[in-house]
Amino acid sequence: MWMPDYNKPMALVKSILSLLFFIFFTAAHAQVSTIAVAANMKDAFLAIEKEFKVDHKGNFRVVYGSSGNISAQILNGAPFSLFISADESYPLELFKRKMSRDEGKVYAIGKIALLSKKSTGIALGSSKAELTQAIKQANKIAIAKPELAPYGKAAIDYLKAEGLWDLAKDKLVYGDNISMATMYVASGSADIGFTALSLALAPGVAKETEHLVLNPALYEPIQQRMVLMKNASQDAIALFQFMQSPTAQAVLRTFGYQIP
Repeated sequence: MWMPDYNKPMALVKSILSLLFFIFFTAAHAQVSTIAVAANMKDAFLAIEKEFKVDHKGNFRVVYGSSGNISAQILNGAPFSLFISADESYPLELFKRKMSRDEGKVYAIGKIALLSKKSTGIALGSSKAELTQAIKQANKIAIAKPELAPYGKAAIDYLKAEGLWDLAKDKLVYGDNISMATMYVASGSADIGFTALSLALAPGVAKETEHLVLNPALYEPIQQRMVLMKNASQDAIALFQFMQSPTAQAVLRTFGYQIP
């Protein structure tokens, strides 16, 4: 006696459902744009992103890193929609290579600070004599790699302008980005270090460290530029515009940035 094979229709239904789920999943994730943000901006950007999402339901993910590494990834085909850099040179180079929509906008001017772990007992003072003493006391001095991170380059420019390079150079330990260099100090892996003022003001870092804002006349102004890539999503465009709003600028000021 013939009996219907109910397994075949069920298998077909399962296959169709699996296909529909795959199509839905792929389409949903295809709409998620990626925003690349310089490491010095991490805490400030988290606060800006929170404000942005009050009125926007944007769907994007954020990656942090040194501006040099992010720029290299974009040149190698990384599908970022918006690049929020720690300087101008990398975004302008991307524009020169026709990777971005235009030259973008300078959204903030950053400052460098000297950071010390509270438990080391190393005092920070603004005079050259006090800075010299702090460097002499330190066994390790954290800094971001200058070839990748604008804040690392600014720190080296500062040391040379202040006449402290020869005293400090053999004690330097390098982080791939300014956030990593900051964590070296906060964790005690380095006694003192050069960081972005924005990171020194972050609550988690400030709890463990003391900082000194360094003379901005002794290094090139750190003008931070952002650019939209040619494939920028609507969410990225909305965020780019929000970064120039009074709300975002107020957040940036609380983290020690100047607004151009």
